[in-house]
Amino acid sequence: MSHASHYLLLDRIEIEGANAISSPITYGFPALSGFMGAIHALNRKLMQSCLEVDLSGVLVACHEIHVQRYRPHPYTDYTFNQSRNPIKKDDKTASIIEEGKAHLTVSLVLEVSASRQAARDIDDDQATIEQQCKALVFQQRIAGGSVVAIKGVQLYSYTNEEDIKKALLPAFVLMDAQEDLIDITHQMQTTAPEATALDALIEVAALHHEPVANTKSGWKTRSEKTGRGWLVPMPVGYQGLAAVFDAGRLENNRNPEYSSQYVETIYSLGKWVFPRRLPNQFSNCFWRNSQSDNLYLFTQTTEAHQGE
Repeated sequence: MSHASHYLLLDRIEIEGANAISSPITYGFPALSGFMGAIHALNRKLMQSCLEVDLSGVLVACHEIHVQRYRPHPYTDYTFNQSRNPIKKDDKTASIIEEGKAHLTVSLVLEVSASRQAARDIDDDQATIEQQCKALVFQQRIAGGSVVAIKGVQLYSYTNEEDIKKALLPAFVLMDAQEDLIDITHQMQTTAPEATALDALIEVAALHHEPVANTKSGWKTRSEKTGRGWLVPMPVGYQGLAAVFDAGRLENNRNPEYSSQYVETIYSLGKWVFPRRLPNQFSNCFWRNSQSDNLYLFTQTTEAHQGE
């Protein structure tokens, strides 16, 4: 039986060319699935090297991001910078595939669960495991981008939470803000009872410019986000639209070894939080995979649901 025994800090990972389009309607920071998938792949490689651990949770902290986009002047929409692919074998010009890219620096903290024996093995061979993890991260992509540098990889015991928060500075940690979405929805329903969570999500992305009499500018700007922190709409998983196809039945599937399903994206609210303002229960900062019926979600445990 395994239990959370360590934290693994992947400090200041520099990623080039990550996918900045996080869903069909959101862009700016790579989707959580890009990080969760990369850590799942890392977990499988560690298991293949006979290190019996479960990387059961991922904390995402962003230090810096540069979305590759352009606009000719401040009153136009942004467009993504596009790159032309190399000349093809027949010397013809390759087509431009429209895509959104970003260069970013992130730190990932992984919750390491292991049996008592495996936890003792980690303590005895800590330096080797850190070096092994660093080498494996360099060999794979994260959120579709290439890993070009890592400042360091360090294992912490499960009680050194404050040391990890210090190591993350300065950065902002991506947290679940579902409670804010529910609160905004209820607030909107006081004046418009038919308002839904989708209306609240759209409202968060809106800025209202309203005329005000007897002021110098004559206008004021209003947003539902005011006073609630750095809220961002974000995808948090997928919902199945049809029955699951058995492995090998769906043509042109990326990997025919596994079953597959048509899905659509599920949206919620996220919030960027400074490490000093993270919840007292540090384990609540970690995103985890959650599956129930047709829902495939990335979730965090909130204080309201602690112990459920």
